[in-house]
Amino acid sequence: MTGGRVVVLGETGRNFGAGMSGGIAYVYDINGNFETKVNKGSVITETPDDKDVSELKSMIENHYNYTGSQRAKEILDNFDASKFVKIIAPKYKELLAQGKVK
Repeated sequence: MTGGRVVVLGETGRNFGAGMSGGIAYVYDINGNFETKVNKGSVITETPDDKDVSELKSMIENHYNYTGSQRAKEILDNFDASKFVKIIAPKYKELLAQGKVK
């Protein structure tokens, strides 16, 4: 991923984030094992902050409205931000902090 935002509501494979140079991914970590699947050489993981949570909920609501996804509905009905992990490339995080990207 080189830019944009994505929410993953399902399982991921191993080596998640390998080659990720930009953008932000939010992963729903229902099983609590996502940290073992992340490529720590390419990305860092964080707990979503309040701004992230707002964006995340909006993205899931849009997904539900467009698709009728039952998983999205279940997540929204029982929303727990602690079940999400934010994934970002360190350089991209630096550029965001400097206001060079949005």
